[in-house]
Amino acid sequence: MKTFTLPGTEIVVPNVVLGLMRIPDKTDDEVRELVRTARDAGIDFFDHADVYGNDLHGCERRFAEAMKLSPSERAELTIQTKAGIVRDGPYFDFSYEHIIESVEGSLAALDTDYIDILLLHRPDALVEPEEVAKAFDELEAAGKVRAFGVSNHTPRQIDLLKKYVRQPIVANQLQLSMTHAPIIAQGAAANMLAESQSISLDGGGIVDYCRLNDITVQAWSPFQAGFFTGVFLDSPEYLELNVVIDRLAAAYDVPPIAIATAWITRHPANMQVVLGTTSPERVADAAQGSDIPLTRAEWYELFRAAGHLVP
Repeated sequence: MKTFTLPGTEIVVPNVVLGLMRIPDKTDDEVRELVRTARDAGIDFFDHADVYGNDLHGCERRFAEAMKLSPSERAELTIQTKAGIVRDGPYFDFSYEHIIESVEGSLAALDTDYIDILLLHRPDALVEPEEVAKAFDELEAAGKVRAFGVSNHTPRQIDLLKKYVRQPIVANQLQLSMTHAPIIAQGAAANMLAESQSISLDGGGIVDYCRLNDITVQAWSPFQAGFFTGVFLDSPEYLELNVVIDRLAAAYDVPPIAIATAWITRHPANMQVVLGTTSPERVADAAQGSDIPLTRAEWYELFRAAGHLVP
């Protein structure tokens, strides 16, 4: 498993993360087997959010109840959670009060004294960055949050936060897969007339922006064809792509899902892949793509087979 120090922190992280939004109905044994399989594969980074689960903080609580981590065991893990979505609204809330309340709820649910990384979960159109800065300062000073980031934010939205927030924005969680890759495809098609992928909104170039500003891109839904439209692996809608994936999987002697992981981790932006599966077997298989050295030709062959323009 490839690891690196998360820029702006002293936290060493793997380039594959296990997301736990689908564990609310899992038994203790199932949660422990999932986590154990991830740990055996080198994944010690776990992604949560306050809104994941059947009720508020449900998945965080289920994780803590099943794992019953000792202080030393907790110290071996990187735990990330998110705040900002008000599910009962539904709306978004980056106010000082909501961020503090959410973090306190996450700390209690996770049965921990600190969160390693807190992300602002999707943009709040009514954000008042001074309030975000106040919350971040208080949480950092109290030792309750070690590092801060965002999710699904554009360059200009991050710039607005950075004008007021003292702490570095260390991560931006964005949807990315071989077939859902506008954040990469825009750059390849930037000067192509009438190509929808050439459209850049709000500054565009979020991947390059993150590289320039030492912000780690965390790719969510890495195997989804689109926005929760099903996986592209073995899908009859992506026959050409799967032919290429299967050929490369055979060449590297790994499962096909590992090639889907490798396409993201091969990118020089040093991205993290956030797995959403609750299948231990799929976690182990996907993790094998962590450090597969896809060549440029192989990476672009997959890019093109996924339907993206290559001039």
